[in-house]
Amino acid sequence: MSIRICSDEDLDLLSLLNKQLIEDENHDNPMNLEQLKDRMRGFINTDYKAYAFEVTGETIGYALVNHTRKPLYLRQFFICRNRRRHGYGKLGFDKLLEVLNTNNIDIEVMYWNHSGYAFWKSLGFKERSIYMRHQE
Repeated sequence: MSIRICSDEDLDLLSLLNKQLIEDENHDNPMNLEQLKDRMRGFINTDYKAYAFEVTGETIGYALVNHTRKPLYLRQFFICRNRRRHGYGKLGFDKLLEVLNTNNIDIEVMYWNHSGYAFWKSLGFKERSIYMRHQE
């Protein structure tokens, strides 16, 4: 797996993946793809960077990280549905930490997202109120 930083050229892909993340989380965000594209443009042109996870040239997921917060804040993390349960989530997260050169990162998990909680806890996150923190 390789990771690359996304640019405005990736906005169509990022908005599509973000839409799937919203669906998977059962979030009530009503934005369409064009609105999500504009939102993602705002993220990656300010305090955030988006990172694409690629396997043999195919994008299989992404992460959106706020670089102004300490510790860093992982706002979105997504692995494509057909690539789940093959270890890509853990591998992607490990490689992301390597690229970010950190072992400390905060995330937020929707309280109704039980599979999300289980995934992040399996990676060593500790629950703190509504946030979860990974620390070594």
